[in-house]
Amino acid sequence: MAPVDSDRIIEAEKLVKTEPRKAEALYKDILSKTPSATNDAAVREFETALVKLGELYRDEQKTDELVNLITTSRTNLETRLVALHMAKQSYYDALTLINSLLRELKRLDDEHVLVEVQLLESRVYHALGNVANGRADLTRDRTSAASVYTPPLLQAGLDMQSGMLHAEDKDFNTAFSYFIEALDGYHTQDEPAKATAALQYMLLCKIMLNLNDDIAQLMTSKQAVKYAGKNLEAMKAVARAHANRSLEEYEAALEDYQYELGSDTFIRNHLRRLYDSMLEQNLIKVIEPFSRVEIAHIAKMVGLDEQQVERKLSQMILDKVIIGVLDQGAGCLIIFDETEPDEGYESALATIAKLSGVVDVLYTNQASQLE
Repeated sequence: MAPVDSDRIIEAEKLVKTEPRKAEALYKDILSKTPSATNDAAVREFETALVKLGELYRDEQKTDELVNLITTSRTNLETRLVALHMAKQSYYDALTLINSLLRELKRLDDEHVLVEVQLLESRVYHALGNVANGRADLTRDRTSAASVYTPPLLQAGLDMQSGMLHAEDKDFNTAFSYFIEALDGYHTQDEPAKATAALQYMLLCKIMLNLNDDIAQLMTSKQAVKYAGKNLEAMKAVARAHANRSLEEYEAALEDYQYELGSDTFIRNHLRRLYDSMLEQNLIKVIEPFSRVEIAHIAKMVGLDEQQVERKLSQMILDKVIIGVLDQGAGCLIIFDETEPDEGYESALATIAKLSGVVDVLYTNQASQLE
């Protein structure tokens, strides 16, 4: 059975011969909103409107409008191709296409698509771990968005990316505020998967801030009830393990919800950092009473294998979280007493710095007198 055209397409086709401008306006209205890839009916309506509008311009011999339509369609398709490259994690292919698109869009002065492409560029750099470039692109993107109408779905994407970049700077309070805006945007645009992701990120912020009461309130909110499912159950399990300071519960949550917690790179990276932080806190608590302690005993107390504990202790010593050394021959950690800072040494350095400044001034004055 052939697909049935939408009511708007049928209406536009009736108007083509009698009132072509109204038909043109109707086709343009359909093309003004990019359909969701999962909505087959909307995609079919969009494609039909594109072809019909092209036929209308062809029949009326409006070559400039037809060229503009083809160019705009090409940039829109290439923008969607960038998103597909990102989904496949082909980030360098995405960047190559983005650079070409940005040159074309600046020439065409198409601010709307420019905002979308700059957002994609920010996401690509973020995915590559280049947070500085991601932030710079997002700043330019918000400047561009301020001068044009930004559709709600695109605005939600900007808010989501802003929240993620603030979270990378450990500014979880600001990140949470942006994720709230993103959730509202995705909710109003009927994007349940993206709304659920925004809600997960909100919960992640509260976990990172150790605000257990806020987590409980958020889990009983109307948004959490609407988007309830395994994704939110996974975050709840992580929050519970973190509140209990239990590495065993934490690892169990990661094991039980591998897909929900592992398929999202942003969540996966932050949960790995959270695990490292929890492990550090547990290790410090275990070794605190000792000046010398066996690694096997530490491993037994935290419920991890000796090699993993030894690697983490080495890292903590290098980062100066622990003042001590590993005696690998004896399988022990030796902890030193923290030495008081030598105030005389610091004062001497400050005096030398001041004397250096005085000498520089005298040299400058003497040089000016000789000129």
